[in-house]
Amino acid sequence: MNTHPQTPPPRTLRLAIDTTALAHNWRALDKLSGTARAGAAVKADCYGLGTHNCVPALVEAGARDFFVAHWSEVAPVLDHVAPQQVAVLHGVMTGEEARYAIATGVRPVINSLHQAKVWLDAGGATCNLMVDTGINRLGLAPTELSDPLLARLDVEVLMSHLSSAEEHSAANGHQLAAFRAAQALLPHRETSLANSAGIALGRDYSCDLTRPGLALYGGVPTPDLAGHIRQVAFPQAAIIHVRRLEAGDAVGYNREFTASGPMRVGTVSLGYADGFLRSWGAKGFLRHQGRTLRLLGKVSMDMVVVDLAEAPDLGVGDWLDVPYHLPDAAQHSGLSQYELLTTLGHRFERSVKAHCPSDAANAKA
Repeated sequence: MNTHPQTPPPRTLRLAIDTTALAHNWRALDKLSGTARAGAAVKADCYGLGTHNCVPALVEAGARDFFVAHWSEVAPVLDHVAPQQVAVLHGVMTGEEARYAIATGVRPVINSLHQAKVWLDAGGATCNLMVDTGINRLGLAPTELSDPLLARLDVEVLMSHLSSAEEHSAANGHQLAAFRAAQALLPHRETSLANSAGIALGRDYSCDLTRPGLALYGGVPTPDLAGHIRQVAFPQAAIIHVRRLEAGDAVGYNREFTASGPMRVGTVSLGYADGFLRSWGAKGFLRHQGRTLRLLGKVSMDMVVVDLAEAPDLGVGDWLDVPYHLPDAAQHSGLSQYELLTTLGHRFERSVKAHCPSDAANAKA
């Protein structure tokens, strides 16, 4: 047992969250929502950036509707907002969950007749209601909308979710029509359909309340939002070792890179356990003050190796930028913008930094 706890030394991974950019993104999406107001999807710990970092900035920007997926995500959000401002997308599957919702005052999103019964049996009052219009995940089927059980619900927001909002697909129009048909059958006070990409589809999709998620945190799910969204997440990793390779020396597991001549390389404290997955591989790179440092060999769990030819001045303890302009990073890594954010590991020291560096050399991949 450690009876003399000490403050640990500084971490070798850090993640700066630009809350000025986050607030800008919410205001831009709120404006694009027209007469509707923009809410905020803050599930998955604000897409991996930290509820305590992001929710206060969103509140200050003007957001007042917040969406999480799991009941375990409720308490951290309630540290910053009132219970009636929070909705839980997965709804109530059990009486225990319903009682928790009632006790905390948050609103479940009812997704099925089973959930409607659980909510009513527990004495639940106001809720949201999800209607499936074609994504076939959660939500009531169109054939269930006339069930008399639903008439007993006090529905604040009638919701649905678009399957292909980032595409100019006929499915979007079909879903909008199905959602309008559902509105005629179910009593409610407000409606909500559009996610980040759905906002770019135009005012018909905005309804009363939009639910942006990815775009708040720097993602650009559709080119129609390009120019409106700023980068929010800025990861960095430290060099922890420098060595010289000679011709024939191999780097990393399976010896995928072999030096053709003398070269100076750096081992960096970053790996797939931190969300920098193997898909980055030899096609990826890190940066320092605009200089590109290519990755050599495979990504390990805790380390990558970079070529220091473009930065001969760097040594142990120097910090490298992980290129995280999300649209470009997705193209280089083969990962979705959602995965790039939500897989960032717990070893990053997350901190709020208003006005992070945003020049093209550091911000874009």
